[in-house]
Amino acid sequence: MTIRAVVWDVDDTLFDYTTADREGMRAHLAIEGLLAGHASPEEALVRWREVTHRNWARFSAGEVSFEGQRRDRVRMFLDTALSDAEADAWFQRYVGHYEAAWSLFPDVLPALRALAASHRHAVLSNSSLAVQDRKLRVLGLSDHFETVLCAAELGVSKPEPGAFLAACEALGLPPHEVAYVGDHPEIDGRGAAEAGLLSVWIDRGAAYARAAGEVVAHRISTLAELPALVRADTRFGAPSTFG
Repeated sequence: MTIRAVVWDVDDTLFDYTTADREGMRAHLAIEGLLAGHASPEEALVRWREVTHRNWARFSAGEVSFEGQRRDRVRMFLDTALSDAEADAWFQRYVGHYEAAWSLFPDVLPALRALAASHRHAVLSNSSLAVQDRKLRVLGLSDHFETVLCAAELGVSKPEPGAFLAACEALGLPPHEVAYVGDHPEIDGRGAAEAGLLSVWIDRGAAYARAAGEVVAHRISTLAELPALVRADTRFGAPSTFG
């Protein structure tokens, strides 16, 4: 099989979301005077990550809107019954600090340049188009992608096959001619494989729980490994390092 296009996740694949979120929230809480309410800055950050993951899961399941999950994250973190306007204002103050810490992983631009002439490129994210389109523009990546698809507009989220198939449809290619690159072994890795794409898991070192069972994704530890993988398409035969 020949891989003709690569579809990319954004957060913690191209963009170092974890670091930006950590440093942005640390600065935000300090300025808001909220660190004193926690045993340590690290405890406050752990709590923020917990409410983020909980509400993101609700958004992915279609239980709440993209804006709603943001507001609920703030209310749960502060344990306060804020109005929508108050929650939005608090979140936007955090966003200013978060955006100040934005950066790409160092292996991103070399990989995109190495594949620019040989493969088409698109983005599929579980975020919203307004958020990710701006992020890609600020980080100087927009010109690398034909299209950007996001769960908030699609109405379906990874790991559902429909999300990956929507990306293939946008490119006009069958799934077996498309690779998907993402940082989460289940949401990205298993989801893409079960939709019929060549699944590539970029292991950025996050402590994700990996389900036991059938090996479905090719694990790479740097995007420098990606060009050889998608040009060879070793989905059949060669052992994967997933798991």
